[in-house]
Parts: sequence; structure tokens; C-alpha cells
Amino acid sequence: MRVAVVQQQTGADPETNMARSETGIRAAADQGARLVLLQELHRTPYFCQEESVAHFDLAESVPGPSTERLGTLAAELGVVIVGSLFERRAAGLYHNTAVVLDADGRLAGRYRKMHIPDDPGFYEKFYFTPGDATDANGHSGFTPVDTAVGRLGVLVCWDQWYPEAARLMALAGAGMLLYPTAIGWDREDDPDEQQRQLEAWMTVQRAHGIANGLPVLVANRVGFEPAPGNDGGVDFWGNSFISGAQGEILGRAEEHSEAVLTADLDPGRTETLRRIWPWFRDRRIDAYGDLLKRYRD
Repeated sequence: MRVAVVQQQTGADPETNMARSETGIRAAADQGARLVLLQELHRTPYFCQEESVAHFDLAESVPGPSTERLGTLAAELGVVIVGSLFERRAAGLYHNTAVVLDADGRLAGRYRKMHIPDDPGFYEKFYFTPGDATDANGHSGFTPVDTAVGRLGVLVCWDQWYPEAARLMALAGAGMLLYPTAIGWDREDDPDEQQRQLEAWMTVQRAHGIANGLPVLVANRVGFEPAPGNDGGVDFWGNSFISGAQGEILGRAEEHSEAVLTADLDPGRTETLRRIWPWFRDRRIDAYGDLLKRYRD
């Protein structure tokens, strides 16, 4: 099965950004992709570099205009699309939400980002409420979405550093892990530190795939986005990639340019690997209780 990730630059105009996303999706479909992953908050600039109530005007309902637009495109092309939107759930309640549009155009499901960072240049706690631990049906917040191309374990950016999130998606039957992402460098960091950050980011996500026997798709932003009102900003480092179930790199984008990256996945590979390396069989679920503690004093 051919899959694709779209790495794009974003500017201030949501309509221009959505048009870029559409162009990438069409290019991926033309190359035979049946699943297309877009980057985190692909419709908007990365507004979390500052705290401003005006940016809440960028949010929209889900379902809403963007899911309708992406759903129409998914049905036209016969592909599954995973997008990432700033969701207005209710007055004063907003989420960083991944949406999954199935190949028939319907909204198959959504995932609300569970881990919310608050770091210089990434002030996400001001804007986003964490996803619910369980939904109205009692399902975990880490629940895969069933689609025409299989069960998708969709997580978002900061979630990618947490092995617990990947494991819970795998335990719920996800056939692959997908990470829409917005991560980049501070230009004042020296080149060695920048390289360490990039390598850590790629390594931890590949490791989640290896530990669960799953392929991984990562779509990151690319290009410099200045911080409003000062000389700072984030140099989004691109490097979107697709890795196989043993962590092998099947495709990797460059760090300075837009890209539509495709790779072919073998849907039966996970079954084969788990027979050889039975991670789930040998888990000591009777001994993991301390994982529910913040820290073991």
C-alpha cells in the first residue's frame, strides 16, 4: 500500500495554506497514494509563538468547513486524508485536533492532542485543552480510527515523545502510527545542538515503531515562521519521514523545501515481525503499576 506525507510551508492566510495542502494531496494521489498525512495545524501559521486571544478566531468547528473540504477531496480522489486543525469545541474550549477523512469522504474520526507543551516559542497550553482521557463511549483518548486503509493510530507532535501513547495505540490495534508535527530550531542554538535535537526527534519516533512492530509516518512543517512582535521565530526543520516496522527509513524529506513523500508499506509485515519478536506476549503487565505515578520517589 502506498502512503504519503505532505511537507509544506505556511503563511498568514488560511486559504492559501489550505490550497497548498490540497495541491500536495492531489500530487500524492497522482503518485498512487491511498493515505495522505498532512502536518500539524496545516491551515494556519504556527500562532502558538505568542499568547494572544485574537488567535482564537482561527479556530473552527469539527465537523466544519475544513473537514467538509477535505472530505470532498478524499471522496473525489478515493484516498484517506489525515488533517490537523485548531478546533473550537465550545466557547472557551479549544483543541489541537487531528481529523481523519475516509476514502468515501466521511469524517471517520478525530484525535485531540493529549500532551500539550508550554515552552518558549511553543505556548500551546494557552490555546489547547488536552484531549479527554475517555470519550462519551468510555473509549480511551488513545483510540485508533478505522478507515478503508486500516486502523490508524493518529497522535500529534508532542505526543511523539511519549512511548505510552504509541503503546496504547498499538494495544488498541493500530496498524501504523501517524504524527502530524510542528517542530523546529531556535536559530540561536549552535549547529551541533540543532543536529542532536533533530536526531533525537527521528530516533524516538522510529523506536516507537520498532517497539510495537508498526510503520511510522511523520509530517513536519518546513520554513522559517517569525514570531509576532519581535526578532525571534521558529525554523521548522522539515525532515518529514516514513519508516518501516523495524525502524528502517523508507523516505525522508529535506529540511528546507516543501515535499510530497511517498513509500510502499507491506500490511502483513507487522504480523510477521510480531511472530519473531513477540513484544506483546512477554510484557509484564503485572509489574507496571508504577507507570500510573507521576514519579517514583
